[in-house]
Amino acid sequence: MKTILYLTLSLISVLTLSAQERSSIQGTVLDETTQQPIIGANVVIPGTNFGAATDVEGDFFIGGLPVGTYLLRVDYIGYSPRTVSDVVVKASRPSVLNIDIQESVLELEVAIVVADYFTKSQDTPASTQVQSSEEIRRLPGGFEDVVRAISILPGVAQADGGRNDLIVRGGAPSENLYIIDNIEVPNINHFGTQGASGGPQSFINLDFVDETSFSTGGFTAKYGDRLSSVLDISLREGLEDQYASKTTISASQFGFNLEGGLPQDGNFLFSARRSYLDFIFKAAGFGFVPEYWDFLGKASYKLNQTDQLTFLGIAALNNVKWFNDTEEQRNSNSQILGSDQQQIVAGVSYQHLLDSGLFTLALSQVNVEYDFSQKDANLNPIFQNVSFDRQTTLKADGVWRVNRNLRLSTGAKINRTDFYSDMLLNQSDVPGIGSLSIEQEYATVGYKSGAYAQLAQRFFRFNYTAGIRVDHYSILDADPVVSPRLSVSYNLAGDLTSTLSVGRYNQYPSTVWLVAEESNRDLEPIKAGQIVLGLEYLWRADTRVTVEAYTKQYHNYPVSLTRPYLVMVNTGAGFGGSEEGFASFGVDPLSSEGTGWARGLELFLQKKMSEVPVYGTMSVSYNQARFTALDGIERAGSFDQTWIMNLGGGYIFNEKWEFSTKLRYATGRPYTPLDENGQQLTSAYNSVRLDPNHTLDMRLDRRWGGAWGLITYIDIQNIYNKKPSSIPSIDPNTGEISEGASLGLLPTIGISAEF
Repeated sequence: MKTILYLTLSLISVLTLSAQERSSIQGTVLDETTQQPIIGANVVIPGTNFGAATDVEGDFFIGGLPVGTYLLRVDYIGYSPRTVSDVVVKASRPSVLNIDIQESVLELEVAIVVADYFTKSQDTPASTQVQSSEEIRRLPGGFEDVVRAISILPGVAQADGGRNDLIVRGGAPSENLYIIDNIEVPNINHFGTQGASGGPQSFINLDFVDETSFSTGGFTAKYGDRLSSVLDISLREGLEDQYASKTTISASQFGFNLEGGLPQDGNFLFSARRSYLDFIFKAAGFGFVPEYWDFLGKASYKLNQTDQLTFLGIAALNNVKWFNDTEEQRNSNSQILGSDQQQIVAGVSYQHLLDSGLFTLALSQVNVEYDFSQKDANLNPIFQNVSFDRQTTLKADGVWRVNRNLRLSTGAKINRTDFYSDMLLNQSDVPGIGSLSIEQEYATVGYKSGAYAQLAQRFFRFNYTAGIRVDHYSILDADPVVSPRLSVSYNLAGDLTSTLSVGRYNQYPSTVWLVAEESNRDLEPIKAGQIVLGLEYLWRADTRVTVEAYTKQYHNYPVSLTRPYLVMVNTGAGFGGSEEGFASFGVDPLSSEGTGWARGLELFLQKKMSEVPVYGTMSVSYNQARFTALDGIERAGSFDQTWIMNLGGGYIFNEKWEFSTKLRYATGRPYTPLDENGQQLTSAYNSVRLDPNHTLDMRLDRRWGGAWGLITYIDIQNIYNKKPSSIPSIDPNTGEISEGASLGLLPTIGISAEF
């Protein structure tokens, strides 16, 4: 067997080295505001003789490139230069890019302009990080997951290292907004937590991602009904002049991609993936087995020079299989809340280019079916929730360039929510309550509406974005809420810029909280006032340093009337279930009397891949989050981690080999201790902390050439085998208090072949 493997690898190497494979970079250069093509822009690869100029449609083509990773520089008179890093050229297909460039500010003084690796939208001067698909792909321990890659950014905590429950600047997992190609999606994770935004694995195929933009605060009036963050995912277009496919086996799944051209100036993307964790879990003797499928399809049609239609479809199918053959399995499974879920996303977007602006219209529907179940060791039901959530949304957005330095944005949306839930709960050991019994069937239809307007203007060294937003939700008996927001930046010197963002943010309680208890429909919208102050220093063209301080003041957070220590901000992470008394499902009568605050200081250093083939990030965050429930006692939030430090980066040796590593340290989060009977001491709620967690991950990539491309990698998580600390619980088989099972050293391999 070893001989056969050796001969196979040797043959691949010979075929790879037999000729120097070449390919191309092609794409379109567009005005960031109007999306109009830029004609005559120079697109060059610095340090080489390769380059091209854009044609009348803004397109460019650079051919004859050896396989490898490149920089691309775009220059055009009247626009700020831009450098695009991590452009990977493969023999199996061309590299296709859409590059937005910004009009430069009119200056009275002549200055030397350096191409910007860190181009930012005029609307987001602070607290926003942009990651390319290649930066996400190479992250060690990231499983090529767009959500997991965010965990290395400043201000982001993880409730559990094995899940995507994002905790942003002291908020809750329910406070994050996801947008995919202008379509709002409540949750983009498999086995998602109802009413929140987390889960163990994202269902977005990274192969189809162009870039992600993540805002941890200070986001503009365009985004409503969220308090903490916005993740905007832009999918790329498919190839138009050829068909291409890819087969992948990664750390947790295998899949197949296909893309190509369609008639009438169209193109498409399609992928199908399946997890193989069920095979691993079953072989290891687990009492439950999770499995999932996901499908993603996108088709774009250019109707003419100014109009384009885009169709998006996503399906995520999740299922949990139970094995209750032995008493030990039944005891262990009694602690687990299982969830079968089907999520379907369908949307169509229309884009129209104006002479000096852009108009978009999007119609979408997101259907999510939940089937939660937890049973005791005798297989009697403890909790069941069969729920259906359909959200149909129509939204329109427009942006107009009033003059060179002033632009106006406005938009509106209407959302219809159809919600149904059939809930059964019979638990005898709810912390602070005792027994709790619910049998409730609930169906409702509600309408969310919102509208905004904002101005963005630049005065030489000074930029500002001022906007206002109005939102309303018909299910709640509450008046419309108004959210004014302002962001400013000032260039103190050529390389040093200061930023300030202030604003009011509002979010409606999760619909599932309104189900089991009718009085909960009297809740108020949750409010948060935010202030963010920052400095950004451009150390060199490819390296920047930012420092930001923030404060958030929460009001009207729902609190439990029966558990006086509980604020709903402390729910929504993990799989929930009996250990938290099913609090995240809103089984308690709630009141909008909770308050809280979060404060922090963040340092972020980022080095982009450039002529120096080293890239990396370093983030250090100091955070505090405190909340007050009905009992009037101010306590640390359940996801509060005082110190979070991330250090990651890598080195590209040549067109074949690349090495990367990531080190993470985080202070342990608070938890509630247990008494000798394994019951939570609610009088000491969140009074003790877990030990700090730290992990070191490493990854080695090898690219193989040929007419078809092959990429292999080995990714080793937690390389020194330090098992993360977790909240103690009762072992159902021994009756003793112990930490939950957690993984230590975890090596994985990945293989992808492109045709």
